[in-house]
Formats: sequence, C-alpha cells, structure tokens
Amino acid sequence: MKIAMMTNNYKPFVAGVPVSIERLTESLRELGHEVVVFAPCYNGQSPEPDVVRYRSLLKGVAGGASVPDSLDFEIERRFREGHFDVIHVHHPMLIGHTARYLSWKYQVPLVFTYHTRYEQYLHYIGMAKLKNLIPAYMKSYTKHCDMVIAPTPLMKDYLEQIQPEADVRVLPTGLPEDSFAPDEEKAAKLREELAEDKKYLFCTVARLAKEKNLDFLLKAMKRYKDIGGNDFRLAFVGDGPERSELEKKAQRSGLEEEIVFVGKVPNGEIKNYCHGADLFLFSSLSETQGIVLLESMAAGTPVIAVRATGTQDVVVNGENGYMTDVSEEEFACKLMDILEKKEINLLRQGALKTARRYSCERIAAEAAGAYRQAVCNRREKEQQRHGNRNRGKDMVYSG
Repeated sequence: MKIAMMTNNYKPFVAGVPVSIERLTESLRELGHEVVVFAPCYNGQSPEPDVVRYRSLLKGVAGGASVPDSLDFEIERRFREGHFDVIHVHHPMLIGHTARYLSWKYQVPLVFTYHTRYEQYLHYIGMAKLKNLIPAYMKSYTKHCDMVIAPTPLMKDYLEQIQPEADVRVLPTGLPEDSFAPDEEKAAKLREELAEDKKYLFCTVARLAKEKNLDFLLKAMKRYKDIGGNDFRLAFVGDGPERSELEKKAQRSGLEEEIVFVGKVPNGEIKNYCHGADLFLFSSLSETQGIVLLESMAAGTPVIAVRATGTQDVVVNGENGYMTDVSEEEFACKLMDILEKKEINLLRQGALKTARRYSCERIAAEAAGAYRQAVCNRREKEQQRHGNRNRGKDMVYSG
C-alpha cells in the first residue's frame, strides 16, 4: 500500500507522537509498504527521502515545536502526485482539516489516531474553559473517518463514550528491536556519573511541562527522603518550558543533592539511562499511551507510576511495577516498600516480558490490516450512499 502519514509535529521535535510516527513508518516500510510523511519544517531539521516538509508559521516555540501552516499548497500538490491508497492523520486539527479535505476531494480513505487528550493541553493557548467542547468536536471529526485508532484499550473506551461515527481499533506504539539491547557499558557509566556515591538511582523521562505532573514527583521524593533517607538520586531526563521552575522547586524542597536535571538526550540513548537505574518513576496523568514506560520495561527497568489512562494498560502491580493513587505519601511508601522487599529483580523479568508484546513488526502488521479495513469501510459507505441515492430516484420516478 501507499500511505500518506500526516502530522502537526515530527522529528527533530522530541515527543511521543513523533516517536510513534517514526517507528510505525519505518516498520511499515520494512514490510514493503510505501510511506510518505507530511510534516512541518523545524530549525535544525535534516533532509530525508519520503518526508514532505510543509511551511511553519512559527518555529522554535514551546521547547522546539513548530506551529504548522496546514494550508500550504505544497501539501496538496505532493499528495496529488503521490496517488495514495490511504491517509493516516495523527491530529484532528490543523493538518487534520487538510487531511479531511484531501480525503473528500480525492476519495482516499482516512484513518485517524487519537493520540492525545486535547482538553488537557488547552491551558497552553489560554483556552482551558473550552475543554467541555472537545468531545463534541471529536465526534464531529470522526464522521469523516473510515477508521479511528486508539493507542490503548482504555482510550478506546473513552472514544466510545463520545460515540464516534467510525470503527475504532486499538493499535499501540511499537518498540524497535534495539530498545531491548541497552549498552551495558554506557548504562553502567551513566549510573556511576549520576548516582555518584548514592545507593539507588531512579530515572524519569518526560517533557518538563505542566501536564506531566512533575510537581507531584518532587513532593513524593521529598516525602521519600523524609521517611527513607537521602541515599538516592533521581535523574530527570528531558527538557521543556517548566525546567527552570522545577529546578527552583527542587532547591526549595531541599532536594538539590538528590535531583539531577539531565536535559534533552537522543531518543536512542533513553534505554541506557533507564537500564542504569533501579526504578523508573512516572507521574504524568495526561498520557494516552505510556511509551516511555514500555521503553523503560524493554530496558529491564520496572516502573512506579501514578494510576492514570496511560499507565493502567501497561503497568501490572507486582508483575512489572506498581501504580499508586495521586498521593505523595502512597508513592513514597511504595518506593520504600519495593526497595526493602528487594523485589526489583523479579519485577525486571516481568517488565521485559510485558515489553516483548509490543514489537514494532507486530504493530506494523496490525496497522496494515487496519488500513485495508479502512479501504473496505470507505467502499461500503460509497455503495450505501449510491444505493440511497438510487432509491431516492426510484421514489421520485414512481411518484
């Protein structure tokens, strides 16, 4: 098949959606499919074959993101030349509108992945009061889709609550094979550098932004220090608009010796940071799929996470980690409990077993099946539309 992959954000910007798109694209190509990615321009981007870069209205905002110009005529020109079998769009707005228009004009089936709970990001544009309108908007958008993809079963349940007018299928982000092969030497060196003389090293990977709930994690670590001692370091891997404020809060909490802000690292290096740590700590409440949780598990590192949509489909208590409520006390006590009971080695085995279920090859094969079903769905809708039109003509004629 020939697939047009359309997105509002892509590499070199580092976030969950660009990672998901890149992995799916590469895996589909390995299965013999032709994939062209339509993505906005960024500062510092590298030219790539089969990536169509369209204009950006703004570059370098919110930690390196771009504001895309989804009305760029280059999108339609290159799409028209491509003769695509299916469009896979990853956002319902901006490029989502363009994808919907191209699907209608050129009669190409439209597949949409619901990656993000958009109501949790409206504060960035000063429109938090509009969050109750999002479900209605999403329902309206799905009218134009031939298939809707949810990254987890819980997100599928959420989508079905708003009654989408398209089939919904679960398709998680896959893990490439090298996710399971951390560099032992690098991981050991990172542990030595980050932990120094501390007994335990913990790690979290996140964009340093409000929706990642990192204030909670700082408070939980302050509580852990109070009850369990200071023989630990927690490495914050990632960057974002809240970094400066989080650094100040760590100092005010008396955690300047326990918290290390690593900054942005290449995606391929995350596995080494995770492997070098004893536990992966995760506090976000806004994930639709916890990709970094699976990456940590693939590196053999179990997880302690706050119970939320993005964690409940991945973390199994006592098997690959633990979930807690949004309680600093519970989080800190669970952390101390795991260390005291020496559960980590057993949890490592369960983490690897979980991660193996998310191989990229398997996910890409399922995606190709979803595309084929979308083509069938479009064909059935067209046949139904023509049938209704013909019945209408017969009724007029008989009258």
